Amino acid sequence: MCGIVGYTGFQDAYEVVINGLRRLEYRGYDSAGIVLENDNSVFSVSKTKGKVDDLVAISGNLAGTAHIGMGHTRWATHGVPSDRNSHPHLSNNEKIALVHNGIIENYDTLKIMLTEKGFTFQSETDTEVLVNLIQYIMDINEEMDFPTAVRYALNEVFGAYAITVMHEDFPGVLVVARLGSPLAIGLGNNEYFIASDASPFVEFTKEAVYLEEGHMATISLENGVDIRNIKDNVKITPEVQQLKLSLEQIEKGGYEHFMLKEIFEQPKSIHDTLRGRLLVEEGIIKMAGIWDNLERLNQAQKITIIACGTSWHAGLIGEYLIEEFARIPVEVEYASEFRYRNPIISEKDIVIAISQSGETADTMAAIKMAKERGAFVYGICNVVDSSISRVTDAGSYTHAGPEIGVASTKAFTAQLTVLSLIALKLGKHNGHLSNQEFMRLITELDTIPQKVQEVLETTHEITKEIAKNFVDAQNFLYLGRGYNFPAALEGALKLKEISYIHAEGYPAAEMKHGPIALIDENMPIVIIAPKKGHYDKIVSNVQEIKARKGKVIAVVNKGDTQVASVADYVIEFPETSECFSPIIASVPLQLLAYYIAVYRGANVDQPRNLAKSVTVE
Repeated sequence: MCGIVGYTGFQDAYEVVINGLRRLEYRGYDSAGIVLENDNSVFSVSKTKGKVDDLVAISGNLAGTAHIGMGHTRWATHGVPSDRNSHPHLSNNEKIALVHNGIIENYDTLKIMLTEKGFTFQSETDTEVLVNLIQYIMDINEEMDFPTAVRYALNEVFGAYAITVMHEDFPGVLVVARLGSPLAIGLGNNEYFIASDASPFVEFTKEAVYLEEGHMATISLENGVDIRNIKDNVKITPEVQQLKLSLEQIEKGGYEHFMLKEIFEQPKSIHDTLRGRLLVEEGIIKMAGIWDNLERLNQAQKITIIACGTSWHAGLIGEYLIEEFARIPVEVEYASEFRYRNPIISEKDIVIAISQSGETADTMAAIKMAKERGAFVYGICNVVDSSISRVTDAGSYTHAGPEIGVASTKAFTAQLTVLSLIALKLGKHNGHLSNQEFMRLITELDTIPQKVQEVLETTHEITKEIAKNFVDAQNFLYLGRGYNFPAALEGALKLKEISYIHAEGYPAAEMKHGPIALIDENMPIVIIAPKKGHYDKIVSNVQEIKARKGKVIAVVNKGDTQVASVADYVIEFPETSECFSPIIASVPLQLLAYYIAVYRGANVDQPRNLAKSVTVE
């Protein structure tokens, strides 16, 4: 959710922090702020509701005034978006400044206690409670140093957090900590960087330390980086990571929006996800995470897939894949619901957790519960060394590369690619998939990157023109059957996320059980109709829609004449095995949502109220 940036070194801290906040805008936010410590150890604070550009407009005079500082982009949880609720927050004595990503669950109890001690509060946030708690601890323990007070305070709070804290009486020092929210420390040449991910400092250093759960660090030019366990103050030797992220990957590269760039990167991201794993000539799938645990996976009583949002849609397709090819029962759960009910999970079960960021709070909590019940947890995520990748028993990375647009595109198709590999590998090993069928399917899977490239080249301009007709639409229906029902759900989600048009996905057969009442000449219906599986049934569904004057946008196989002859608009994609059709068919749906949103003047990369990585409940 929120973004944190910090810096200490020889550069202009204002420029480093502001540029870092711009890099984190994709995370989603509603306000921004910055605090700098000048050479006289005095704080300068500037913050505002709105965008980083709004912050720059009111804080430009701070440029060149400091070599240490920190900034924040806030996604509102406690308190409405406003100037006073924006971070950084100051303690009552104005000596301590703090920025925070996460939620302090017992903030209300602490606030009552601090109020009784004479503290006052300027905002509605839980963050202001934490910064005043640190002051209170220092007030009653006059000999206590600043980092120790932060550690004591954190041992009194419950919830999730990533924080950065500064104190005027401890110049040149940044204290950072994390529990449930990511935080990275960039190690430069006589300079240090702090950020929610590595993107704000990738051009300055290739070395980083990803702070572990329950750890804190004291950072200064004089003493370097001192990492300790929050609970018991045990010193930790950090593991330095070499960053593979490049500046080119997090820039638009000539595209108008990151989302469009990432849609067009899908042939490469799918190819990269297959590379080294799918060896067609040898007739094998090589996946260390699967191979090392093959017996346990194939002997599973049940597989439960947990995910949120787009990853949940990928999980639904994963259910179809695994049940068809490996014949293992699969359930797909929203992680946000799974964690709050009493699911039947045992040591005989496998849980597959899917998350683009690897930091999704609900998914992390669901993983913890599954592990407590003895399940073997397998992770699928896109970010190396993310929290989920560290807490799962095994897993596979997608190789989508950085996804900056809030609406997931290439991460979704990369997740489907990994799930296809897993299903085929399990099915081949347990004998439910014959060698002949296995070879046919992996040969077809190997062609998917080229077919996605083809659909981009042939449908881009067509989809762009179709989108112009639906700028003023108020509602959309998306229909699909079999493997393409979840693809319809995902298409509807993309439209909702970025254009703010109400859209729903349904199994096409369910249309007669309610949604058909909505259909009239003003209702656009997107129907995914590959010439596989239930094609004849889909044709009947289209006829039913046209009989009620609905506007049909048909996503069909190249050369289709039957559905195309009755549809109002046609988008063609190359024919493939039904099980892989959602990968290809999703691409024109992404383009359709993108161009409708663009024509409506929406902020495609930063849709309102949304965040890329949901690190709070």
